[in-house]
Amino acid sequence: MSQRRTDDWGDDDDWGMPAGGGTGAGPQQKSGHGMNNIIHNQTEYGHDNNNNNRYGYGPVDNSYNNNFDDFPIGGGVQAPGAYNSNDRLPPRANMDYGSSEKYGTPWYKKKLTWGIAALVIIVAIVVPVAVVVTRNKNHGNAYPDYTALNYTLLETYSGETFFDKFDYYTGYDPAHGFVHYVPRETAKSLNLTYATSTSATLKVDTSVTNASVPNASTGRFSVRIESKQTYEVGTLFLFDVLHSPYGCGTWPALWLSDPDPSTWPANGEIDVFEAINAGDRGNTVSLHTTKDCDMSDVKRLMTGKAGQGDCYNGTNSNTGCGVEATSVSSYGAGFNSAGGGVMAVELREAGIRVWSWLRSAVPADVKAATAPNPGSWGEAFADFPSTDCDIGAHFRNQSIIANIDLCGDLVEATWDDSGCESLLCP
Repeated sequence: MSQRRTDDWGDDDDWGMPAGGGTGAGPQQKSGHGMNNIIHNQTEYGHDNNNNNRYGYGPVDNSYNNNFDDFPIGGGVQAPGAYNSNDRLPPRANMDYGSSEKYGTPWYKKKLTWGIAALVIIVAIVVPVAVVVTRNKNHGNAYPDYTALNYTLLETYSGETFFDKFDYYTGYDPAHGFVHYVPRETAKSLNLTYATSTSATLKVDTSVTNASVPNASTGRFSVRIESKQTYEVGTLFLFDVLHSPYGCGTWPALWLSDPDPSTWPANGEIDVFEAINAGDRGNTVSLHTTKDCDMSDVKRLMTGKAGQGDCYNGTNSNTGCGVEATSVSSYGAGFNSAGGGVMAVELREAGIRVWSWLRSAVPADVKAATAPNPGSWGEAFADFPSTDCDIGAHFRNQSIIANIDLCGDLVEATWDDSGCESLLCP
């Protein structure tokens, strides 16, 4: 997910991540260290239990009772902390909410619940003891040397202190989504992020209504977390994810990038786990860079389907060079029903490779998260070799980022053929 955007997750819009243990324990996000869990509710964006419409249609029921005891919803709730003000949030320059006729009944009045399903992400981050890489600087059928590296555990994100290792991005979504990212204090007050000994959760607020001060007319209160620690080439990330959010209008993402927006895209971005709306097309892994990083005419060994080859952000409106999963179970309902899974991201001079396994197929060394061996995992789901891309020059100072976005640039760009087009996405 690019700095230009924020992710939102759909029907299941919470990220749930296991807070302790190795990648095998509970929900996950990145690499072998226990990582923040982001949990999204399974209810649809703006969905009304008494009406199948999701965006701004049907009666408003402020007494709505969901099935999640730890996610209370009520009418007339006042936003706490920094947002406890008599003033509304400033209007978004790119949005006009003055006409209810244009947007239907504003869906910020609706019961916007993200079903609390654990999208558990365990991040195990390891660095090579010795970097032995021969980088081929030619083209054609040349292929980099992915000789196995010896990895050792560097850091684990887990337990009740999970969120202590993250900063909270605050402000409107850079990708023009209908969310307002709040600081940690507000997130805690609204129960948007919390961690236990076994998991961590991140979700979008549904308690603030049209009667609240301020209300959510300029964006739902949501969360975007960025790891305080950053990582360089020579790092292996293991993300144990239990549940992925999905649903019309959602755009959730788990990604790596420099947290300083002024360095984007010079320091690169790796979208690890990302989908929009129903997520029924599966997960897409993408890179976003400056010029001279291209996968178009190079040899690649992977099981995924290659998309655009040029990673340069100036190509095709920052589409990036992506690889689509061939299985719809790589994200969304299928992924969740399988108990989630684990993703591994190897960031090294030879290239960037990503593997993905459903829960029942996670390799033993990945579950242990102590001495993972990518050389034993078989062909990667996505392969971005260094043949025509200097990995070290394009990817630096990578922070672990997770956020939940609603609508936004990517969602709106594909809305007309999303299966959600009969609904409204501001």
